[in-house]
Amino acid sequence: MPTHDARVQDIAARLHAVGFTPRVTDHDTHTHIETEVPERVTAESWQELLAALAAADWSGMTTGNKSGRSAWAGVNKETPAAVEARGRGRQL
Repeated sequence: MPTHDARVQDIAARLHAVGFTPRVTDHDTHTHIETEVPERVTAESWQELLAALAAADWSGMTTGNKSGRSAWAGVNKETPAAVEARGRGRQL
C-alpha cells in the first residue's frame, strides 16, 4: 500500500492535472485536501475529481458556502489496520 505522503501527493496531483487547485492541510491524525469546484466542470474533470476522492479514506462535497461548492478528502496518517483496530466512529 502506498505511504500516507504518496497518497496525499497522488490525490492533489490528480486534482491539479484536471484544473482544480487543491489545498493541503496537515492535522495530527490525518491530512485534509480541499478544492473549490466551479459551476461548470467538464465530464473528464468531474470523473477525475470523483476518482481522486475515492482514493481517500473519506471524502465529500460541500455546497452553499460563500465560495460555492468544494470537494474534500481525508487521508489517515495511521495504517488501515491501526485505524480499524481503534474504530472509525470519529467525525472530522
